[in-house]
Amino acid sequence: MGVYGEWFIMLVAGGLLALWLFRSFYRWLHQPAQVSKVTLGAGAKLDPDDENILFLEAAGYEVQSGKHRVPITIELDDETLESRLYIDYIAESADGELYIVKTARERMPMDWTGSGVRDRLFVYSLLLPECDGILFLDVKEKILRKIKFHYAE
Repeated sequence: MGVYGEWFIMLVAGGLLALWLFRSFYRWLHQPAQVSKVTLGAGAKLDPDDENILFLEAAGYEVQSGKHRVPITIELDDETLESRLYIDYIAESADGELYIVKTARERMPMDWTGSGVRDRLFVYSLLLPECDGILFLDVKEKILRKIKFHYAE
């Protein structure tokens, strides 16, 4: 190979390296700041006779973990308040998608409007962004609804 062939290879390799460095820097620059992620533990022990678990398994989902309690500390006018969010189950579909499962409560009926679903369930989508959506389960009514939130970034 002549002198020009070696220079050509070096220029192409240098150009590819420069392009890769530029793209990496650009991606790093435009990523949102890391938010403290919630890591869930093992969750509550699963009861194999639980009607919710049996219903989810009959619908083709595998329940990964039981109830999770996510503690939340709130500062309100220099006063500290304690609260919590509950995730009933984490389930995985046959195609590998991971879902947060919320079960129906008699005391809190679901309002199936855009704003009602958003107000009740959107916080879970933000809490665990690695999940593909939320399953709302009502065993008494034999209802399983899949909810996915899409928002502009």
